[in-house]
Amino acid sequence: MPTVILALGIALPGHAGQAQPGTTEPLAQPLTLDACVRIALDENPLNRAAKEGVEVAADGVGEARAPYYPDLRLRSSYVRWQRHAFLPSGVVRPGIPNTIGPVNDWSGGGVTRLTLFDFGERRAGLRAAHARLRAAEEDAETVRQDIVLEVHRAYFNLAAAIELDSVADGALGRAEDHLRLAVARKEVGAVPQVDVLRAQVEVADARVALERTHGLARVARGALNTAMGLRVETPVAVEGASGRIVPPAEINVAEALENALLARPELKAVREHLEVARSGVAGARSAFGPKIRGEAGFGWRDETFYPNDKDWSVGVSLELPLFTGFANKHRLAQRKHELSREEAELERAIQNVQLEVWSAHSKLVETHAAFLATEPLVREARESLRLATERYEVGAGTINDLLDAEAALARAEAMRAEAEWGYQIAHSTFRRSVGNLVAETNP
Repeated sequence: MPTVILALGIALPGHAGQAQPGTTEPLAQPLTLDACVRIALDENPLNRAAKEGVEVAADGVGEARAPYYPDLRLRSSYVRWQRHAFLPSGVVRPGIPNTIGPVNDWSGGGVTRLTLFDFGERRAGLRAAHARLRAAEEDAETVRQDIVLEVHRAYFNLAAAIELDSVADGALGRAEDHLRLAVARKEVGAVPQVDVLRAQVEVADARVALERTHGLARVARGALNTAMGLRVETPVAVEGASGRIVPPAEINVAEALENALLARPELKAVREHLEVARSGVAGARSAFGPKIRGEAGFGWRDETFYPNDKDWSVGVSLELPLFTGFANKHRLAQRKHELSREEAELERAIQNVQLEVWSAHSKLVETHAAFLATEPLVREARESLRLATERYEVGAGTINDLLDAEAALARAEAMRAEAEWGYQIAHSTFRRSVGNLVAETNP
């Protein structure tokens, strides 16, 4: 398989003595596909965002675990108050005021509260938090695999664009040779001026095609940089060795479908969301049960700035909801409907994954067949051009035959390049559909 190299390069992060991303210092070696994947996983902001999502979920687990610990707080306050004294009529005597105060009320101390029993509310919340953490980890893995697939596509598209550029450059060289041949034969009177004009038009078309492939390569290079999380204008070199073409017949589709159901992080995340919904139902049920809490407080209280009188309390409280305006009933029904929705989402996700695997395998079969078909096509086009050139040189063929053969060879070589790298993209897409693209980065 051909190796495609672009002239400029960037340094790999973490390699001492080499340029940082975004510089124009060339590399001793071009970037391999694995190197591009490593850069993308380090630099792509989507991957960093996914990691932060995991940290958010991890902190959510700590927050859900907090109700198992006592709630300890320090309190201090100052209040100046005066109240009316409601005394029985027989108690009031002349000279006794009917108000209390004004009084300065200074207090300070600590209070603590601990839930002893909550009918499963804390347990359900903690289980839901752990499920959210696992779902966030699977979402992060989904992002990783999507990034890797995007790098694969951009890498192979760049390799294909560079090879198409090489094909266009070769076609331009052959067109110029044919022009020189037509001019030479025109000078000896073997062919008319129209042959030279036709050859000149062919050269001009070849130059336009070459400029077009230059543009495709520039766009593909920018797409690869973006997939890696680098600046779009970063000079980059790629080593585009495509590797072995794996015949689709070697792939067991039924086994791939089963593996995808087990390995795809999207399905794992949906299953964790289903667990969150189950915990939500359990948490909603806990609202119907009693809650027992232990409470204690100790401090000082007095009418002076430095209170001297001790103020303490110890007790247990019991709460049992009797009527909440049917809020608990509706909350439980809502959580049950959410659970049913997540179950339906899981079924739909399974169907989507199976369709992705099936479609990706079908595309793999298609591109493999196209690649095999282009091999004899290129050989036959080259032989046809050789014969057409020889016939034109001896006056047995026309300029139309020669230029048609040249155009046929250029099309065949372009089709082969597109088929080869299209197969590599299809192969990476198939591996992503199964869920193992990050584990293996070599085609």
